[in-house]
Amino acid sequence: MRVSRAQAQANHERVIDVAGKLFRKHGLNGIGLNDLMKGAGLTQGGFYKQFKSKEDLAARACARAYKATQERWREFAGRDPERPLESLARSYLSPEHRDEHAEGCTMAALGADAARSGPAVRAAMEDGVRAHVDFITNLMPNDGPDSRERSMAIASTMIGAIVLSRSVNNDTLSREILDAAIRDIVERSAGGGDGADVTPDQLS
Repeated sequence: MRVSRAQAQANHERVIDVAGKLFRKHGLNGIGLNDLMKGAGLTQGGFYKQFKSKEDLAARACARAYKATQERWREFAGRDPERPLESLARSYLSPEHRDEHAEGCTMAALGADAARSGPAVRAAMEDGVRAHVDFITNLMPNDGPDSRERSMAIASTMIGAIVLSRSVNNDTLSREILDAAIRDIVERSAGGGDGADVTPDQLS
């Protein structure tokens, strides 16, 4: 049956949305086209009418997923308007977010895969990284010449901590990784103090 142009566009958008979640859950190379299309309620036969290649879909899905991630970051930061950067760090570096593979951070889920992918995927990821750094820079309490550099370090700490916390079996160790990253970010956002006023209870 021939579908309308509007239905074809809706199908196209649904495939991108579903692919973003499935790629984050299984990895860019951990799921095939048949399962991607099945997840969207479509058949593999229509794939090449909508996308040039699997990498084309992956690039579009990564770009779409980054937009969703940005919305989550705004939500996280908005939980404490007085301390938005700390609020972002605590929400992002939580066990709940750690366990949200399909809905969680795009870079934490797909960064390693992107490094082995083609230029289209890496370009989408690069745009997302720049957006993340800019977002953190805008939350920095002290706007100095090194704010962007510090923001890059904070973004790297957040993403790396999620990756490490997901890679171990021991839940205590996993939480220690998350808490250590929160402590480091809170200290940096406070201007690099020694952190004596940040207690373990405050990290829970």
